[in-house]
Amino acid sequence: MALSLLKNYSFLENIPKDSKEEVFETIVKNDNVKIERIVSYGQTSADNFWYDQKEDEFVLVLEGDATIEYDNGSSFKLSRGDSLYIEAHQKHKVVYTSNHTMCLAVFIVK
Repeated sequence: MALSLLKNYSFLENIPKDSKEEVFETIVKNDNVKIERIVSYGQTSADNFWYDQKEDEFVLVLEGDATIEYDNGSSFKLSRGDSLYIEAHQKHKVVYTSNHTMCLAVFIVK
């Protein structure tokens, strides 16, 4: 099982000040798990786009605010310290992020 790891990584350092795109940084990745830092600056998913991932996803908001919406109409407002577990193939999208939202995302292949 291959493992890619950034050692001694600080989630709160080296944060881009602004970006027109979300910033995705892979911290750890192997065949079963991927851990990312995601930094958003007000970006959202496209209107007609839904994530439909083959892996489960655990999201923890480290800074800022975000809202995740499921295709069944459920909506989850997340603030600093809040988390959400999204099961594989649960269609979802990001409908709101504050200007400078930082999340820890863990993707888990079962």
